[in-house]
Amino acid sequence: MVKKPKANKKSKPEAAVKSDDAAGYTVLARKYRPQTFDDLIGQDAMVQTLANAFETGRIAQAYMLTGVRGIGKTTTARLIARALNYQIDGSRDSGPTVDFSVPGIHCAEIMASRHVDVLEMDAASNTGIDDIREIIESVRYRPVSARYKVYIIDEVHMLSRQAFNGLLKTLEEPPEHVKFVFATTEIRKVPITILSRCQRFDLRRVDADLLIENFRQIVAAEGAEADDAALAEIARASEGSVRDGQSLLDQAIAYGHGKVVGDDVRKMLGLVDRTRIIDLFKLVMKGEAGPALIELKSQYEAGADPAVIISDLASLVHWITRLKLIKDASLDATMSQAEIAEGTKLAENLGMAVLSRSWQMLLKGITEVNNAPNALAAADMILVRLAYAADLPTPEDIIKKLKSDGAGTNPQAPTQSAAPAPQAPVNQVRSEPSQTIPDTGAVAVPLRDEPPVEPAPALNQSQALNSFQDVVDLAGVKRDIRLKSALERFVRLVKFTPGAIDIQLVGGAPQDLANELGRKLNQWTKQRWIIAVSKEAGQQTLYEQTNAREQALLKQASEDTLVRAALEQFPGAKIVTVRDVFEIEPEMATDPDLETGLDDND
Repeated sequence: MVKKPKANKKSKPEAAVKSDDAAGYTVLARKYRPQTFDDLIGQDAMVQTLANAFETGRIAQAYMLTGVRGIGKTTTARLIARALNYQIDGSRDSGPTVDFSVPGIHCAEIMASRHVDVLEMDAASNTGIDDIREIIESVRYRPVSARYKVYIIDEVHMLSRQAFNGLLKTLEEPPEHVKFVFATTEIRKVPITILSRCQRFDLRRVDADLLIENFRQIVAAEGAEADDAALAEIARASEGSVRDGQSLLDQAIAYGHGKVVGDDVRKMLGLVDRTRIIDLFKLVMKGEAGPALIELKSQYEAGADPAVIISDLASLVHWITRLKLIKDASLDATMSQAEIAEGTKLAENLGMAVLSRSWQMLLKGITEVNNAPNALAAADMILVRLAYAADLPTPEDIIKKLKSDGAGTNPQAPTQSAAPAPQAPVNQVRSEPSQTIPDTGAVAVPLRDEPPVEPAPALNQSQALNSFQDVVDLAGVKRDIRLKSALERFVRLVKFTPGAIDIQLVGGAPQDLANELGRKLNQWTKQRWIIAVSKEAGQQTLYEQTNAREQALLKQASEDTLVRAALEQFPGAKIVTVRDVFEIEPEMATDPDLETGLDDND
């Protein structure tokens, strides 16, 4: 439940249109700052926790408040200090409480930030160990008049490492009469040693419906007028921050001379009517690039920022996607019934592939618009891209169409790229001409000093090396990536027997490759290996063999009827690589449904 906002008693709430002179005016964010826990909106869980803790006497030695800017961290810290020191008529027996129905003797001074026993420090401007040392020295003294001496440190993440270390011991074992309340917007920058000694409260963003109700009550208290559309725009722009929302409301009241309407708020914020954003999106989704550019120019001339328009389109796509997936997503207080009806219709008509593609293009477009020398031109090109991509069939649609036309199938699925320029297969490596190296016939020995390596255990029978591929795999298991890569790229096998390998090296091979291979095998297997560099021609390198297999698969895929038909749907597309579905999921190879690579429902 949202409590009616209470104006600061020191300020005189009057209509904005009849305010006093500028020197006596108090901004709404200060005028309606919560004075009790009942005035806090959207933080019921925290208030309930504090109430139960005070009632049972489980009072923490330190509290950590975190949340976005303007959510009420500093105000909540003062309320906690007020609750800890709540007393009536000088009595010290009432104890801490969250019930301020009767004002206490310390309440006014604490909320005004001038109580002698409640000390506030801004860590953004007092970051050093010397500032913390003053606190450490002062905690020894008991409070002057209140129950506890409370230290409120705002933006605590700004403290230096030395300051945190200096505070640590005092925070771990503070005197009984001392309490700490910390506030920060960057909780991850606070050392875990500090966090572990605090009771943490994450102040959540305030829901839009609660913000709108709060704004409505403030408008009534100010004697102004506001329509629901205007309050919804302000709530949306505030992004869950109460202070930001109240500051925008203050600005809107001044802009409209006491009357807040949706058009004025959108002009003030540089926004566009939400219905016009939906209309623009519908034009783009229909592939009508020309009318979409005209609508964009019209919104721009009305004062809308191109970057904001593209950002609003992205937000719209996100909201439509949620409508498609979540039933309750339509319960959005910032959306009108007309917007919800249009969004629901779009969610029913647009596929998930189209929405995902639009989101990616708009997300990239936001950066392009912000970095472009001409923001409107960049926004134009983004809409053109979207319009021409909107009517492209998805891969699923193409496969269904080709299947219905009787095209053949192939379990090997090619990955396609829409780039016009041809691309080489992923694993293609250009091999250098072979280079003949004299046959030394010697046992390999190291050619350079290397740091000692801890000997690996000898291989058991199950780990025996029966092929050159086993040797390469062993290098990978031992995480010797440099040796493994060299064996794959530069070695042509001539002869392999356990304990002896004859190899031919291609151009570019490391000079000591044979020696290093022999030394590593001796070390890993605890057996004697002879690595000989032969003049005879060897087999293809492992890279050459891999590329040969890929070329064969590419040729096979390019001759497939289904693949050719798919390529015709995307002029300029090329087959980049081919992957066998059984190599990807070998355990699924026995599934008869995988013979076509398609579900029965496709």
